[in-house]
Amino acid sequence: MSDTNINLTVLGFDIAFRAGADMERAQETARLVEERFALLKSRSQGGQNRELLLTFLALGLADELLQLEKKQNDARRRIAALLARIENSE
Repeated sequence: MSDTNINLTVLGFDIAFRAGADMERAQETARLVEERFALLKSRSQGGQNRELLLTFLALGLADELLQLEKKQNDARRRIAALLARIENSE
């Protein structure tokens, strides 16, 4: 396997990925980041600088991740409880 990197441009930044990276996933992720950035930028009406917008973007995505992790943990607990009930009813 080659050690060469594959480059992807996100919000004007060139980012190098290792050759084995899932480029379809990386491109989909980059599109999401660019869409969210464009939405934040349009809402700010030019009143915020790039760094502040990127910070808001990172916070928004991190918040979504935390909420999804909580939902996943809740679902796992419910599944475990249901499995325990099934096992105890046998």
